[in-house]
Amino acid sequence: MAGLLGAGTCRCQDVQDTTVLSMQRLSGDDERVTTKNTTAAGPRRPYHHGDLRRALLDAAASEIARIGIADLSLRALARATSVSHAAPTHHFGDKRGLLTALAVQGHRWLAGELEAVDGFLEVGVAYVDFAVAHPVHFEVMFRPDLLHRDDPELVLARTASRAVLQSGAAKISAGTEGSAQSSGSAALAAWSLAHGLATLRLTGNLPPTTDLAGLTRAALRQLVAGPPI
Repeated sequence: MAGLLGAGTCRCQDVQDTTVLSMQRLSGDDERVTTKNTTAAGPRRPYHHGDLRRALLDAAASEIARIGIADLSLRALARATSVSHAAPTHHFGDKRGLLTALAVQGHRWLAGELEAVDGFLEVGVAYVDFAVAHPVHFEVMFRPDLLHRDDPELVLARTASRAVLQSGAAKISAGTEGSAQSSGSAALAAWSLAHGLATLRLTGNLPPTTDLAGLTRAALRQLVAGPPI
């Protein structure tokens, strides 16, 4: 398939902690911030300046897998990453902003996975594989009610991942009557099929022993061939 498709910095203070920041120049302009904190819960782990946003996203995915989206809070996320309560707010604003950032990350990863394979069937397999490998991102990506829908990064990442799906369907529809319309319908049908298989697997409605890749290929072949009349 043709190719399509951070990290931030944080200045945090916790007035309840005694914090000592030491700047250590490593080489050239590369710097690391080492944080030595003492709290009632014991010493906090140091984090690297510039890595905190990614660490918060990783921790958010882990927390959602553990307790679910509804029970996730920015305060719990701060505790999980051993940073001040202000840090997640600084990076994401609110819970909706955090989930939007997770969705952006997911769409970018998905686009990369789809671009790495060739052929209509293998794009479908890669889509299902991504969902199984990243169930939290997969869930958040398709919950627009939880996101800032018009966030520019989200719009761009979502458009890019869907363009890869669309391009595969366009190839199998090329040359048919009303090919543009056929391409759109084929893309929607293929997406629905792959998304449905992934959802069935994630919700436990397909046995873990199911050959998911083989099932996906077979279903997509049937979609292209059409049912017997």
